[in-house]
Amino acid sequence: MTDWSKEDIDLFIQNKETGLVYFYTPICGTCQMAGKMLEVIAKLFPNMKIGRTDLNYIPALAEQFEVKSVPCLLIIQNGQVMETIFAFQSVPYLHEKIKSHLA
Repeated sequence: MTDWSKEDIDLFIQNKETGLVYFYTPICGTCQMAGKMLEVIAKLFPNMKIGRTDLNYIPALAEQFEVKSVPCLLIIQNGQVMETIFAFQSVPYLHEKIKSHLA
């Protein structure tokens, strides 16, 4: 999982790419747990593009994607948001959600 800027995310959407965008804040304990889950997900989907960004630095994107809280995961297929996940219940839950849209 790599850190993405606003420009990286904009380009990802404009190029109609497929993958995951993870919004977090560094002092959020739940975000740290979600980040660890996504590290596992990255190993389960090794060819998937996964970017993360600190929500504090991109308020315009938070508004654009209607990010109401963190952690937040966008499942994106061909530049379109397929699902927004706020409750990272478990790795198997995330795996099934991602697989149902992208695999």
